[in-house]
Amino acid sequence: MVTLLVTGPIGSGKSEVCRYMQSRGIPVYDCDSRTKRLYESVPGLKSRIELELGLPWERIGEVFSDLSLLSRLEGIVYPLVVEDIKAWKRCHAAFPLVAIESAIALEKPQFDALYDKVLLVTADLRLRTGRNSHAAERDRLQKFDMSRTDFQIENNSSIEELHNKTEQLICRLI
Repeated sequence: MVTLLVTGPIGSGKSEVCRYMQSRGIPVYDCDSRTKRLYESVPGLKSRIELELGLPWERIGEVFSDLSLLSRLEGIVYPLVVEDIKAWKRCHAAFPLVAIESAIALEKPQFDALYDKVLLVTADLRLRTGRNSHAAERDRLQKFDMSRTDFQIENNSSIEELHNKTEQLICRLI
């Protein structure tokens, strides 16, 4: 089984790449939605976060403007996400290709052993901002080390072109 990390800045099209992969029968672990599920399913997690960050859950979004709080939150949540990914991969071990969608995993060493190859999806900032109004503000939090990527898809064209590029990559991987 090859595990492909699909990463890229907000609004680049990584979710669309993953939706296409899923339509082709490739399992995809969406870090954002799975992490939200962990917040709801792990007993006491929200309370622990509130206590350790000194921040009520309703204001958790403030961590994105305070790197110290963000780091503390990551220290609590990332070990749970890593274990969840490992369990998910065990459940999908029969598939020749699986994907993990994450905007941040490439720059977080605790995730390094969870994937084999890296796909970086990129797009011009103007297009990304049109797709997601938070793109410009989140750019300061996201860095992508090009030397750690195996494949890159530029998503500055149509959705059909993005799907074609994704299909070509799938054919190379399986």
